[in-house]
Amino acid sequence: MDTRNFDLIAFDWDGTLFDSTQIIVRCIQAAVCDVGGKKPTQKAAAYVIGLGLMQALAHAAPDVPPEKYPQLGERYRHHYARHFNDLSLFAGVLPLLDALKARGHLLAVATGKSRHGLDEALQSVELKDVFDGSRTADETAGKPDPLMLHELMSQFDLPADRVLMVGDTTHDLQMALNAACPSVGVSYGAHEPETFTVLKPLHVAHSVRQLHDWLLVNG
Repeated sequence: MDTRNFDLIAFDWDGTLFDSTQIIVRCIQAAVCDVGGKKPTQKAAAYVIGLGLMQALAHAAPDVPPEKYPQLGERYRHHYARHFNDLSLFAGVLPLLDALKARGHLLAVATGKSRHGLDEALQSVELKDVFDGSRTADETAGKPDPLMLHELMSQFDLPADRVLMVGDTTHDLQMALNAACPSVGVSYGAHEPETFTVLKPLHVAHSVRQLHDWLLVNG
């Protein structure tokens, strides 16, 4: 008897599965300063995590003119590349994904990263064949536009109520709401969990262990 509530579980990447929030914040701050903009606060830089790169940088650097956006993006990629090998999955993520796969869930990634950036991250031997699908902002639309989730629903021929979105930002949860999908928030990433309430997640997990336990019972 199938006791799953959701056939597909879609995860955000940075700040949800991948422990990258603080490095992304520092890279955004450095990139803005490199092109002559005012250094964004930690809060402002963290807020844009999860958006598409250029959308995020433009929001974090309102004093940088649009003609400098290509340079701004290049400087962000420069700083991020220097730290790529410093990044890792949160402890407990691999056992969580393995447990969900064993239970028969389809797994996907819906991220503001570029396709190139996500593919680089997924080259890890540990992650080979874990995910059944993925969508990135540069090949669909940036969050909170629901296109990523709509395309995943279409790929697997699933209705919205059989797809669960898991993320660490209001952008993730708003995307789920816009797609009519249920969601779960995690509080250990970029956004404060108090901001999640209005977006009505089914649950807010305060650690990967809590997320694991909730999904195995309610997923």
